[in-house]
Amino acid sequence: MDILPVVGDITTRHVDVIVNSASSSLLGGGGVDGAIHRAGGPAIIAECRQIRRDRFPDGMPAGEAVATTAGDLPAKWVVHTVGPVYDARRDQRAVLRSCYRRSLEVADELTASSIAFPLISAGIFGWPVEDALVQAFAALCGADTGLEQAELVLFSDATMTIAEQVLYGDEA
Repeated sequence: MDILPVVGDITTRHVDVIVNSASSSLLGGGGVDGAIHRAGGPAIIAECRQIRRDRFPDGMPAGEAVATTAGDLPAKWVVHTVGPVYDARRDQRAVLRSCYRRSLEVADELTASSIAFPLISAGIFGWPVEDALVQAFAALCGADTGLEQAELVLFSDATMTIAEQVLYGDEA
């Protein structure tokens, strides 16, 4: 799978699957979650409500992933995953990597060939950007998937510079 870091707005990516860094409620919120729900329209929230009723009445646990329609987004599907909230006293790197791994597994079940991820947990959930990138690349580079391409959609040029250093080391 080709892994491509890009700077941009995840809601405009022309891929099969857009990954939402969701709240456990699956009902929208701030950051990437709110942007995807706003841009995707009411079809996404309707499916999220159904998933809450049928599968996760107490909220979706961190590290898990589920798919819905993409509504008005250019993608076919949205895969919602809940990242862990950063806590320096608890090692939750495996949970963060699980968000990427489980999202890829759900995308494979959908027979998708391309996917776009935000930098999960690096926004409001407070995960340090450099380590969030390390965990994202570790999960994506080691993935056993049928997908052909994964984009890591970053929120700034400064984050892209860090991503290039993490991914390419001194070659960046």
